[in-house]
Amino acid sequence: MATTLGISAAYVNMLEKNQRSLSVTVLMALSDQYGVDWRDLVADNSQAVLSEVRAAMQDPFFAEARPDLDELRSAISHAPAFVDSFLALYRSHHSTLEKMMHLGSELMPESLVRASPGAAIHDFFRENGNHFEALERATEALAAEEPHDPYTAQQVLQKRLLENHGYRVVTSPIESLPDTLRVWDEAERKIYLSEALDHQNRTFQLAHALCFIEFSDVLDAITGSTSFTSESHATRCHVELANYFAAAFLMPYDAFLDKAEETRYDLDRLAAAFAVSIEQAAQRLTTLQRDGRRGVPFFFLRIDKAGNVTKRFNATSFSIAEYGGACPVWNVHVAFRTPGVLLPQLVELPDGQQFFTISRTTERPVYSMETQDRRLAIALGCESQHAHRVIYASGLDLSPGGAASKIGINCHLCPRHNCGQRAYDPIVTELTTDTKRRGETRYES
Repeated sequence: MATTLGISAAYVNMLEKNQRSLSVTVLMALSDQYGVDWRDLVADNSQAVLSEVRAAMQDPFFAEARPDLDELRSAISHAPAFVDSFLALYRSHHSTLEKMMHLGSELMPESLVRASPGAAIHDFFRENGNHFEALERATEALAAEEPHDPYTAQQVLQKRLLENHGYRVVTSPIESLPDTLRVWDEAERKIYLSEALDHQNRTFQLAHALCFIEFSDVLDAITGSTSFTSESHATRCHVELANYFAAAFLMPYDAFLDKAEETRYDLDRLAAAFAVSIEQAAQRLTTLQRDGRRGVPFFFLRIDKAGNVTKRFNATSFSIAEYGGACPVWNVHVAFRTPGVLLPQLVELPDGQQFFTISRTTERPVYSMETQDRRLAIALGCESQHAHRVIYASGLDLSPGGAASKIGINCHLCPRHNCGQRAYDPIVTELTTDTKRRGETRYES
């Protein structure tokens, strides 16, 4: 074998004992000489695992002795089970911290002990790099059968639902659909849409319904190998995948990526070009991770006025996207004061990682006096090294010594000292108290 592969016998011996990693040259030689598909020898998610381990190692707990990049790669190559166990433990650690933060001194209800559907679905999407090629291909095949532009998509969907599946689309008054925006009635072969939905969201809901009616086998294939803890988790995951399908249909991958690069990721231009909302365009940007044709790796989150994260998608493994959203220094919270205005910001985490983010309010359907002003705020962000590709970063100092806002994941997990916005004692470090001095807050002096 050594002679055939053009390497030394000692090298082969080390490979057999997992003491050396396969080089690209050896991978190609195995493929050429033995017909081995190199993809079978390389873990597809190795880069994602490496990113997650590196993010975990930025925890203040590891500040005294962090392993270097070569050590982390070696652990992933030679002890993958150990690495998986470590990451599972670290996720559990963070989950426990989050529960402690929400509960305070109260007893923990049973509902919080179980993993929530939202967390399970977020993990599922993240493990898949927030990109599902099967759904992309399904929407491309559909578009080939049903040519359309952004302004005829709704009519095309209505026509296909009726002619191919016998479903009629009905716009219903708010009184007929209280607290409901869409109903898919299999018995009556009708899809009811609330009159509270605007044109963009009506089109989106029709594409969502078509996914379940015509492409449920694709959803099953995507989730078939995943063991969800409950049926409700699997159902919720299918709903989110159908949302992905709808977004991919309305914003075709190649055309959307081309327009994004052309406009330097201008959300208003993208929303106008594809007749979608700002939120839909922002979330679609996080999915542009096709092999060989990737966009900027963005993370996305949405918060309400109380700071609760109501939606989170991530094409990265950055902790700001995984656990963040509750730092008042981050201007996603300021967005509520300036509705409709896009706010750029360069931010820096305690571990030194810098990100460029843009924040803006997004509207909810209003259909009564009680549903007014239910705005949410969205944030779209990327690592600072990609910020030059985004139009909103123009004019900002993106150099390593630039004026980045010092933020944290949240107060409980933030080790920063002398922060005037601190609202809780940190559980990762101890702040000093001096009776002879009064600091900016009551937590530190």
